[in-house]
Amino acid sequence: MRVRDLPLSQPVVDHFAERGVRELYPPQRAAVEAGVCEGADVVAAVPTASGKTFVAQLALLTADGPGLYVCPLRALAREKYETFAALPGVDVGISTGDFDATGEALAGNDVVVATSEKVDSAIRNGASWVDELACVVIDEVHLLGAKRRGPTLEVTLATLRRRNPDLQTVALSATVDNPDAIADWLDAALVESEWRPVELRTGVAVGGEVAFDDGTSLSVDVDSGETEADGERNGDDAGERGDEDESDPTEVTAALVADAVADGGQCLAFVRSRREAVDLAERLAEEGLAAELGVEDAAAAAAEEATDVDGTLTGRQLAGCLRAGVAFHHAGLRSGHRAVVESAFRERDVACICATPTLAAGVNVPARRVVVRDQRRYGEGGMSWIPTLEVHQMCGRAGRPGLDPHGEAVLVADADTREAVHERYVEGEPEAVESQLADPAALRTHVLAAIATEFAATESEILDVFEGTFYARETGAGGLADAVAVAVDDLVAAGMVARETGGVEDYRLVATAVGETTSKQYVRPETGERIVAGLRAAAGLSDATTLTAFEVICDTPDMQDTYLGNAERADVYQFARTNAAHLTTDMTDPDDFEAWLESVKTARILDEWIGGATVEVLVERYRIGPGDLDSRVERAEWLLSAAEALGETIGVRVPAVSRARSRL
Repeated sequence: MRVRDLPLSQPVVDHFAERGVRELYPPQRAAVEAGVCEGADVVAAVPTASGKTFVAQLALLTADGPGLYVCPLRALAREKYETFAALPGVDVGISTGDFDATGEALAGNDVVVATSEKVDSAIRNGASWVDELACVVIDEVHLLGAKRRGPTLEVTLATLRRRNPDLQTVALSATVDNPDAIADWLDAALVESEWRPVELRTGVAVGGEVAFDDGTSLSVDVDSGETEADGERNGDDAGERGDEDESDPTEVTAALVADAVADGGQCLAFVRSRREAVDLAERLAEEGLAAELGVEDAAAAAAEEATDVDGTLTGRQLAGCLRAGVAFHHAGLRSGHRAVVESAFRERDVACICATPTLAAGVNVPARRVVVRDQRRYGEGGMSWIPTLEVHQMCGRAGRPGLDPHGEAVLVADADTREAVHERYVEGEPEAVESQLADPAALRTHVLAAIATEFAATESEILDVFEGTFYARETGAGGLADAVAVAVDDLVAAGMVARETGGVEDYRLVATAVGETTSKQYVRPETGERIVAGLRAAAGLSDATTLTAFEVICDTPDMQDTYLGNAERADVYQFARTNAAHLTTDMTDPDDFEAWLESVKTARILDEWIGGATVEVLVERYRIGPGDLDSRVERAEWLLSAAEALGETIGVRVPAVSRARSRL
């Protein structure tokens, strides 16, 4: 099937032809045959790089009205915005910002690109443009199973479909275990395929030997990683060990990267933590990969770009790695640094990116070879296996259409874990998607939204609102009814919802003024409750300062935690004691004292930031990433705005809140 045979305008057909897109891939053809160009609901569960974005473009370009493209990450939203904006004759808007606005400026665009959180907040604030939509495309729909983002994505999609029964829904996903369940929920045709434009072979490396799933193998020379002194301490001559099973996984990874680069390819190497991403990049910098690729000048230019972003230690480390043709990528980097790394890699000015798994779910950066050094990471219960779906997303980055003859994904293991790694990640199927809406905190948030927007005024009506959720389909009405009843009781106890008696029914549920403001400001009920209590306490202090304002908003579930190391615990504790007169929480009150100390640390950082401390100073003083500082500042702006609105609602004015916000 050819692009020119599709119901697209000639300028659009020419646009795709200029980019080499003339023939449809098999999954794209299957989506067309399923009716994606004719308004049909479609779920496409296909591998990475198999053409999901083109399926989205077909749906949005052929829809009988405005379209919405929902994606999980801001960086990905920006990338998709640029993709859609390049289409001739298509007006595109993007919305990832303020959570207390309707986004009415987006009305009139042919396509809007937004995160699910932004769409949800626009609905809560009375956006009318969502009712005009003819098509919604949900990217990465398997994130329904994500604890934090999943419930919002699920409720938002259910709400859009409930408000507009004729809305075309197209859901895109990497391969999951139960795409049929998602398709059944959406009453959609299922397009399921394992086809890829570039063949992918996956293998397990033990020492320098890799066994791939297609029966082929690969051998690489692995540095033992030991010095002569190391060998003497081990009672073992490193040169005579001959036991490749005991090779350092970092050295195995380095050998696999060097081998691919020597063959003209690029690599992605995934590790479990930020620190290890930096360490691995600095280790690989010793390999002279920039010279191997012949990109010394371009790599040096990328290093200068990174240096221009800031002068932090992280920035200097990144620039040093870039000069050697290597980079690292993690959530602690500033957006400017991440942009430099991604651009340099796409331009083949960088041989390898060492990344945490967040890169696999983010922007499009394919490589010849993907090496997954770590398959376990620390969680609440200690070390545990990374989900199979997550590893498959990493592996799916291997192979660049038109550039690589094939893609290779290699999982680094040892003799003890070889079979488990192969069974779990090479032969194993990704996990099924399960709704996370039953989480009490998530359900309270969305029950409050249903009441505050007047979509529902009784528990029965709330159940009607949630009837279209994936959770309701999977669990049935009984379990949902019990969970909603508990959520309503919690919201009444928190002062967010009131039961009004009278009329035909025994009572009606209405949002209190605080509940309505909390929902419109897009903060969790627990955050709204804490801010209200904090504002009242701050108003009673003799000297409420900007530190007071920051402590109130930082001690909420909507502010990300800031890691508190053992070495700095005593210092933060002493800071809290010294500044007790400016804090709204007595040191004997917190149920989780460590979490409260973390919030005090964050408040201290923000207070020093508005006091003139530079990003370089704060990053090194408090052992945070520059990107962490950026995200805390951004969240503080949002939460201080919510605090101002809630203060006005309850008639409590704390000037320090406005001072703190104006100086951020």
